[in-house]
Amino acid sequence: MSGIHGRYLRIDLSRGTSEHVAIPESVSRRLLGGVGLGTWLLLRESTPGFDPLSAEAPLVFAFSPLVGTGLTTSAKFAVVAKSPLTGFVCDALASSHFAIAGKRMGIDAIVVKGACETPSEWVRGVLRPTASWGRSAAETTSVLGGEGRVAAIGVAGEQLVRFATISADGRHAGRGGLGAVMGAKRLKAIVVAGELETPIADRTALEARADRLRARAAGPETAKYRELGTVGNLLAFDRVGALPTRNFQTSHFEGAEKLAAERWRGERAHRRAACAHCTIGCEQRYASRPGGAADVRIEYESQFALGPLVGVADPDAVLASSARCDALGLDTISAGATLAFSMECGERGWLEGAPAFGDDLLPWLDRIATRDGLGDRLAEGSLRLAREIGDEAVGIAPQVKGLEMPGYEPRALQTMALGLAVSSRGADHNRSSAYEADFSEEVDRMHGDARSVAAAVAAEERAAILDSLVLCKFVRGAMGDLFEESAAILSDLTGEAWSADGVETVAKRIVDLRRLGNEREGWQPADDSLPKRFLEEPIPGGPAVGARLPAERLRDLIRSYYLERGYDESGRISSDRRTAFESELGLDLTGPASGGADDA
Repeated sequence: MSGIHGRYLRIDLSRGTSEHVAIPESVSRRLLGGVGLGTWLLLRESTPGFDPLSAEAPLVFAFSPLVGTGLTTSAKFAVVAKSPLTGFVCDALASSHFAIAGKRMGIDAIVVKGACETPSEWVRGVLRPTASWGRSAAETTSVLGGEGRVAAIGVAGEQLVRFATISADGRHAGRGGLGAVMGAKRLKAIVVAGELETPIADRTALEARADRLRARAAGPETAKYRELGTVGNLLAFDRVGALPTRNFQTSHFEGAEKLAAERWRGERAHRRAACAHCTIGCEQRYASRPGGAADVRIEYESQFALGPLVGVADPDAVLASSARCDALGLDTISAGATLAFSMECGERGWLEGAPAFGDDLLPWLDRIATRDGLGDRLAEGSLRLAREIGDEAVGIAPQVKGLEMPGYEPRALQTMALGLAVSSRGADHNRSSAYEADFSEEVDRMHGDARSVAAAVAAEERAAILDSLVLCKFVRGAMGDLFEESAAILSDLTGEAWSADGVETVAKRIVDLRRLGNEREGWQPADDSLPKRFLEEPIPGGPAVGARLPAERLRDLIRSYYLERGYDESGRISSDRRTAFESELGLDLTGPASGGADDA
C-alpha cells in the first residue's frame, strides 16, 4: 500500500539498541496512522496494567500516510502512551518538521521502550549522554537542531510532572503528561533525519488535489483562524456564559474585555505564523508587554486557563504565564486548572499555603515544574490532590478521568458535556469537538437531548479520522464532506479504492479500539461522568445564569451514546466484538478488573 513504509523503529533504551519491526498491511488499512496506528502499537508493545512511568512503558511517535505528501497541515505526528495523569490510553498531536524527518527515515512510527541509566539523548541512531538536562526544550533544540529535527522535554518532564509536554518546533504534544513518560526514561530528546520519500500511487492526481485543498484552506472557510486565531473565542464564550471562571464557579469573567484579542491588537505588537506545511496560519504571537516584540505564542485554551480560570485579568501576566509554561514544558490547561482548583480549596480552608485567585502565577509554575514545596503536590494534577483533601474536594476538581477540563462550561454547552464525559482521553475538546454543535442551531445547548448524542458521536468520528490521517482540525471546514474527501485523498495516495463508508468505518474502529484499550487498563462505567459541581450546582450568574445539567440528564445522554455506539448499558464492548478486534489486529485486549487514575 503506497503512503506507508510498513515498519516501525523499536528503540530499547535499556540496551542501547534499535530494530525495525514490520507492521502488517492489514493494520495500516484498518487504522491508517497517527492515533490509530499509535494506539495499536501501544497495546501491542505492552502488557495489561503496566505502570506508565516504568521502563517497560512504551512511548510511541506515530506518523501517518499523508506525511510528506504536500497536503496542507499534514506535517503532524501523534505521541501515544499510557497517561501518567489518567492511567488510560492517551494521544497528543503536534505539528512539526519532526514528522516529515521521521517519516523520511523509512518508518511509520518510533516505539521507545526501556530507560537510560543516566540522562541521555537519541540522535539519529546513537544513544549518548546529554548535556541538556535541566534546559528547556527550546534550548535543547538550539543545541541539537543542526543534527536533525528534535522532539524534547523541558524541566517538567524531567521532574515527572504528570502534565508535562513533549515539544517539537515550539509546538507541544501537550495533554496527558506524555513528557513525564519520556522523562521517566531519562530521555531528554530524540533527533531524526532521513531522505526517503513517501511512496505515492498517483502523484499527479494527489498534487492536483493538494493544490485545490491548499487554496480552500487559505480562503473564507478558515479566515477566522487567520484573523484572530482561537484567542478570538474568549469574548464570544463570555457573552454566552460559557467561559469557565475561577475554577468553574461561574461562567462569566468581569475582566474578559482586557484579555480580548481584539483589544490586544491595538495595544501591543502582533504577528501571525504557521506550522510546517500549513496554509492556514492560525498561530498568533503577541508582545508580552506593550512596546515589546511579538514573541509569545498564545491560544484560547492557554488564555482561558491562565486568565479567567485563575481570576487573572492582566494580559501581561497571562502572556508571561503562557510563555513560562512553554519554557518549562507544562500543559497550560492542566497547569491553570490545577492551580484554579487549589485556589478554591485555599478559599475554603482545605489547603494551607495555596495561591489565591488573581495571584502571580509565575512562581507557582516554577514550583510545579521543579516539584518545590506545595508544587510537588500540584504536579500530581487536580484529581490526586483532591483525593488527598477529601470527597468534597473531588466534587469540585475540574477533571474527567484525571485530565483537567478545557475552556468550555458544560452546563451551558451540553453536547460538549457529553463529549467530555465519554472521551477516551478524559476531559478533552480536541477528541470531541462537540462544542461546534452547541454553537450552531443543530441542538439546544442548554438542554442536551437525542440530537446532542448524534452530534457528539459524529464529532468524535471526525476527530478520529483527522487525527489518524493526520490533518489539522482547522482544515475540516475547507474539506466539504470529510469522509468523501478523505476517501479520494487515500485513493490517490495508496492506489486502492477507498469509499466514504470505508473511511467512516475506520473512524468507528479507532474510537472502539481506544475504548477497548481503556477497558484493558481498568476503565469502569463511573469514569464516564463529570464532577458533582456540574451535576448539582446551577450557574450562579452571568448570561447563562440558572443553567443546569442534572445528573439524570447526563446519565440519559451517556446511555444513549452507548446505544448509538453499539455498547452495552454499562458502556462496555461485547466480548464477541473484542475477540474480533483481537483477531483482526493481533492484540490481547484482556486486562485487569480495576485501574484508571487510582492506579496510575
